[in-house]
Amino acid sequence: MTSYLTIARDADAEIEVKRSRFLCTLRRVEDEAAARALVERLRKEHWDARHHCSAFVIGPPPGPVERSSDDGEPAGTAGAPMLEVLRGRALSDVAAVVTRWFGGTLLGTGGLARAYTDAVRAAADEAGTIRRTLVHEHLLRLDHVDAGRVESELRARGVAVLGAAYDAQVELRLGVPAEAGTTLAGLVAELTGGTAETAMVGERWVDNLDA
Repeated sequence: MTSYLTIARDADAEIEVKRSRFLCTLRRVEDEAAARALVERLRKEHWDARHHCSAFVIGPPPGPVERSSDDGEPAGTAGAPMLEVLRGRALSDVAAVVTRWFGGTLLGTGGLARAYTDAVRAAADEAGTIRRTLVHEHLLRLDHVDAGRVESELRARGVAVLGAAYDAQVELRLGVPAEAGTTLAGLVAELTGGTAETAMVGERWVDNLDA
């Protein structure tokens, strides 16, 4: 697996069912600790709510970490349906927390599951998606006089510039899909008249390589 989807932006969505309020907070997270910290922050922020149910998926397929919690709701009526929405949207690196204020009317197991599902769906619609791609990270060193021109040409031809450091020379970190390494070498040779070469230094996940 060399790419997967995550949310494009953080989002919140609230629905009301028989006077019960369901507020979904959808956030991008890097690890399980960040997801759990989000739950605890919302628990303190919305201290007057009865439940803070959660679901999160972290890491690229095929083996992401998945967790869910009903937080006192009847088993299987909150966390699991929330997690199914994230799975159905093929999202990862995301945590969903639905905070519920009880409105005085019992919704039943089916009603609860629909409400938690609808809250997460609404937030996911608001968040949109962005693709993450696994790239090979290449290092390119250039003289200052050539760096600006070469960087602009690389960007124009779809190469992701992941970072730049300026010292005696300019050091560019470039990201390309694994299969594009040979193409990058030829492109760099063309732009520098054969005076510079790249060296692969690792790999990393980056957002929306085509942006």
